Order: sequence, then C-alpha cells, then structure tokens
Amino acid sequence: MEFTNLTSKQIRQGIIDKKFTATDVVNFYLDRIKNIDPKIKAFITITNKEALAKAQEIDEKVKNGQSIGKLAGSVMAVKDIFLTKGIQTTASSQTLNGYIPQYSSTVYQRLIDQDAICIGKTNTDVFAFGASTESSGYFTTKNPWDLSKIPGGSSGGSAAATAAQLCQFALGTDTGGSIRQPASLCGVSGLKTTYGLNSRYGITAMASSFDCPGVFARNIEDIAYVTEISAGKDKFDATSVDQEVPKYSEKLGEINLKDLKIGIPKEYFSGSIDSEVKNKVMEAVEIFKKQGAEILDISLPNTDLGIAVYYILIPSEISANMARYDGIRFGQSTEGQSNIIEYYMETRGKYMEAELKRRILIGTYALSSGYYDAYYTKAAKVRTLIKNEFVDTFKKVDVILAPCSPTVAWDIGAKANDPLQMYLADVYTVCINVAGIPSIALPCGLNSQNLPVGFQIIGNFFEESKILSVAHQFQQLTDYHLETPKL
Repeated sequence: MEFTNLTSKQIRQGIIDKKFTATDVVNFYLDRIKNIDPKIKAFITITNKEALAKAQEIDEKVKNGQSIGKLAGSVMAVKDIFLTKGIQTTASSQTLNGYIPQYSSTVYQRLIDQDAICIGKTNTDVFAFGASTESSGYFTTKNPWDLSKIPGGSSGGSAAATAAQLCQFALGTDTGGSIRQPASLCGVSGLKTTYGLNSRYGITAMASSFDCPGVFARNIEDIAYVTEISAGKDKFDATSVDQEVPKYSEKLGEINLKDLKIGIPKEYFSGSIDSEVKNKVMEAVEIFKKQGAEILDISLPNTDLGIAVYYILIPSEISANMARYDGIRFGQSTEGQSNIIEYYMETRGKYMEAELKRRILIGTYALSSGYYDAYYTKAAKVRTLIKNEFVDTFKKVDVILAPCSPTVAWDIGAKANDPLQMYLADVYTVCINVAGIPSIALPCGLNSQNLPVGFQIIGNFFEESKILSVAHQFQQLTDYHLETPKL
C-alpha cells in the first residue's frame, strides 16, 4: 500500500480500522530508504530495529484493544542534533562519532510518547553550522530534485528525506533559516516557531538565544498536528514559554483570506534575488490577491543589517556553547591512551571540522575584551531595532509574505570554499530569527530548471495559528505541495 499521501491522522485511523498495521508502514518506508537513500544520503543512521520494535508495540496495542498515541504509525526522520536515548547522535561531526545519549530531547520524546516512529537520524551541517549540508563531517546530502545540487541547510538531510518521501515528517532546527531555506530548496514545507514555543532541551546547542526546533512535512496539516504535540512549557528549558498551546490542526480554516492584510517588504524583492524566484513568489501573492486579501507594500529598512548582526551574535554564542566539547566528555574513546592530557589536546582540534573551527574563532574574537563593545554590544542593540521594526509592522498588516532564498538550489561545491557567499544565502531568513517571530515556508512552483521555489509567511509572536491557517488555505488553492521529484 502507498502511504506517502496520507496524513498522520489518516495513518493512525487506518491502523485503528485495521486497514494496515504500523509494521506495514515502517516496512514501506524502510524499503524506500533502502532503494532511494543511497542516491540522496539523507540519513547518517537508519534505525531499522528500533522502528520495527516500536511498530510491533503499536500493533500489539491495537490487537489487545488498547488505545494508541496521536501519532501512532507516523514515521519521522530526526535531525542528528536531537539527542535520542540509545541511538547515536553525532551532530554530523567526527567530534561526536560514536556518542550514544543517555536521555532524549524533549521535542523528540513528546512525539515518541505519542507513538511516532523514528526511522533514522538525518545529516546536517556540522553542529548545524551552514546553509548547504556540505560542512557535515560525514558526507554531503543531495537535493532529490537534482542530485548535482545542494539540499540547503543546515537541516538539509531532514528536508531531503521529506522531499523524497522517506518519512511522514521530519524534525529540524531553525537558527537563521535552517528549516525554511532547505524546505524552500527541496519543495516541502517547514515551520520555524516563535522562540520558546518548542523546548531546546536535549538538542546540541548552536546559539541558545536563536535556536528553534521545528518540523518539515509535505502538507501543512501534519505540521500543525505535530507542533501542537511538541510545543509547550518544559521544566528542563527555562526559555520555554508557559502558555496554553492551541490545537493548531483544528484552526486551519479560521482565517478568512478576504479579511487578511499581507505585507510585501520591498527589501526582500530587490538586490540579488533571482528573477525566476521573484516571479514565482509574486505569483503566490496574486493567488492571495484573487481571494480578496489586501496586499500592502511595506518597508523593513533594517533588513540589510540582519546578516551582519547574525554573524556576530551567532558565532559569539557558538564559541561559548562549543567549550563543552573539550575532548574529555563526549565522542572519541580514550581507551589505551598512555598520555591522556596530550591526547585530549590533540583530539579536540583533530576531530573538529573547518566550519566548526571558523565559527569558534570568529565568536571568540568578537567577545574578546578589546572588541566586545565594538562588535557584540552594537550587534545586540541592532537586534532590538530589528525586533521593534517587526512589532511596528504587525500593527499595519496581519502577516508578511517574502521569499525564503534569493536563489534556487545551487551546485554542490559552488560556495563551499567561499564562506561569505554561503552566509549571504541566509539573507531572507535571519531577521526572523533575530526578532524571534514565527515563519512557515512552503513551495510555490518550479523554475525553468525544474527546481523548487519557496516562499515564507511571517507572523507576529505566537501567531502560529494564523500563519498555519494562511499556509493551509494556500495549499487548498494550489497543488505545488503535491509535486514530487522523480527518483
């Protein structure tokens, strides 16, 4: 049976109705991974045994008349920076090769508790540092639409696995666009939540005041459903917000497009944006306009400062967070080493990838006594300006619509040796993270090279219900989300 076009709710109901079993679902996806993933390389670890054991547990519950979880039978791929108890977590770095966590991240655990099934851990840029998945310490994941192209990053493995239909949904993290940009380049949808909505506990930290766990799927219904389960206050994360989580999946039809004011920021449609990307996104704008939405031209003048602010604050936080990887507590074994101190000093740098070293050095420099005020303090002040600019804008519009990336997916290797060009790939996504507001990416067609183009719907703080509803209605009006790569 074909499961790829069913929603998570439909899969669960099918298992309850005994149309198929959870084991059938897992075997279907394992077969797809076996046949397709060698070409794409989305997964670092495939959890065959664990997935089948979980499926059999669900099937046994059904057989015995017991209730099953809300995500029973839904197969998920998990970005390899989420700690998964008993399953290797590498953060795509040789520094953590062989590391088996003793506990799981909160977001992952909440989904597992509702009988979601982890099919494997997906490739990412090393410790999530990158925009193409090329900085991985293992291999480069390929874009399912064109195997010569990058899938985006840092959650490139999760985006590629979702696009290739190797899972029902996938977990990722978004620190500067790392869910939305690969979602756009791979032709799927991905949600960056408001900072603090999803717990960061049990996720290898990149930048603690920016990191946002989120989900990829081909349809908005699954994103809404998974998010209402994963979100909420966590006693292990002081930055998680203590407020009631709406039933997002039940509110998808709430927004009347005729009453909607959509802001179009001129700064996101000028400069280096590819003409085909611009045209496709503007076609999406026209679809909303035809439904009666009011389209308003707006300006976000501090957009140009976003990259500079981001790449001062992010490496600064990285330099602090990476201090724990000192060669003593995680990763490589010290068994058989005669001089342990020399071994630690040698291996810490030996197993760190180039991008990891680069960001530690930049951040340490920005935080040093002679440059702290000149760089970090100024960047923090501009961060507040950017945040306030969005707050003021949402007094005039309901949502903001913009591209996710100035280009479609580029050739593997094209920017790998040019860090500045790689950083500039985040130009349309970083300001949303700087401000801490939510945004969802979704596809709006293919360009002349048959590569996906995506756009994002940006909302005010904790207005996930609104942007999910707008995105869902767009999917009801179009079929871009149904297009799949030929593999």
